[in-house]
Amino acid sequence: MLLKGKAWRFGDDVNTDAIIPARYLNTSDPKELARHVMEDADKNFSDKLKAGDLIVAGKNFGCGSSREHAPIAIKASGIQAVIAKSFARIFCRNAFNIGLPIFESSDASEKIKEGDNIELDADSGIIKNLTRGEQYKAKPIPPFMQELIGAGGLIEWTKKRLKQGVTV
Repeated sequence: MLLKGKAWRFGDDVNTDAIIPARYLNTSDPKELARHVMEDADKNFSDKLKAGDLIVAGKNFGCGSSREHAPIAIKASGIQAVIAKSFARIFCRNAFNIGLPIFESSDASEKIKEGDNIELDADSGIIKNLTRGEQYKAKPIPPFMQELIGAGGLIEWTKKRLKQGVTV
């Protein structure tokens, strides 16, 4: 899986309230959540995004509550992946469950600047900063997790397997 897009920068300890503020949790509609993604950090963030962009952040991205709304809002906004120094454990699980690829890389987290054009190879974990001519290494996504992402998340993967007559 090869991903290309523009980088949007956020810092350390971005919590789920910053990703999708609690005042919007009265809906589970992905399109509505996408309209408000990261709005407390940048009021016009969702208007600036283009499908295929990436979020690059510091340590502990997705900390706070266990709300699945956070990775849903990110994915529905058109962000195709998140690169961070580290992820909160529950956010990591929720991201894969809904089919949002995430990558841990200290170098990429520290060196990628907002607006840089990034190419990311999920199979090898190689992140290329096309703007700066730099390359970083992330932990590659294991094949099973790539299968989950390709299916659109755990629920869609399970439906597919059941349709094929495979017990899960």
